[in-house]
Amino acid sequence: MSFLVYLDGKLVPAEDAKISIFDHGLLYGDGIFEGIRSYNGRVFKLNEHLKRLYDSAKAITLTIPLSIEELREAVLLTLRSNKLRDAYIRLVVTRGKGDLGLDPKNCPKPSIFIITDKIKLYPEEFYKNGLEIVTVVTRRNIPEAINPCIKSLNYLNNILAKIEASNAGSLEAVMLNSDGFVTECTGENIFIVKDGHLYTPPTWVGALKGITRKAVIDLALNFKISFSEEVLTRYDLYTADEMFLTGTAAEIVPIVKVDGRVIGDGKPGKITTTLRAAFIELTQNEGVLI
Repeated sequence: MSFLVYLDGKLVPAEDAKISIFDHGLLYGDGIFEGIRSYNGRVFKLNEHLKRLYDSAKAITLTIPLSIEELREAVLLTLRSNKLRDAYIRLVVTRGKGDLGLDPKNCPKPSIFIITDKIKLYPEEFYKNGLEIVTVVTRRNIPEAINPCIKSLNYLNNILAKIEASNAGSLEAVMLNSDGFVTECTGENIFIVKDGHLYTPPTWVGALKGITRKAVIDLALNFKISFSEEVLTRYDLYTADEMFLTGTAAEIVPIVKVDGRVIGDGKPGKITTTLRAAFIELTQNEGVLI
């Protein structure tokens, strides 16, 4: 039996969930989204994800046609209708149906859809043994063009970097900004550990203000692990003692090699494994009940 998708106020079978070919989300990537997870019957950081969604909407002058409370209930309703306790949730708001021109004023009604399903971004072996990644030529969009804090539907920049990584035989890519500083990977934030200190790039260099990123920072501070946001170069990655990525879909995945350079001793480090274990426990006990 097909699972149900929330589409503009109704629950419909996935195969019947359709939007117009004139929707500006499809034609121009004009829209926003959030990827959210539920664990053990609780939606993890749902309020934080919804807050970021509404901030993204405000940044692109897109009016979401539901209140934040109504949208929260729509997410929970979709999960309940599909009888899902552990799920990946894709919440999307498009500019809506318009014409073939660019002007968003010709799109009178935004469209909302919510997909709830399963996701497994990386095989379990990479969480146990670590992932090898590469730096790619494709640079991160400059914040003055598309601010990375806006979770827009235009992900071509990330996809081009993903293609480069795939062509190099890697599952993920480090993206630099126009000045050559480390920003993030195609779908995850980057952390390194050096001499017991935890670092991640500041968002102004071109990194997303990740929800999982913030959760990990909070966990690190709880463990009295010293932390700071710092501008990082590839040299900093190559000489790190530990490295890991964070994201809603990826959660926390250790990195053991970058551009052929072994990170630390080539195994997931102590701080990485400590934070990963704490994050797993957190997701099982915190969140909005479905």
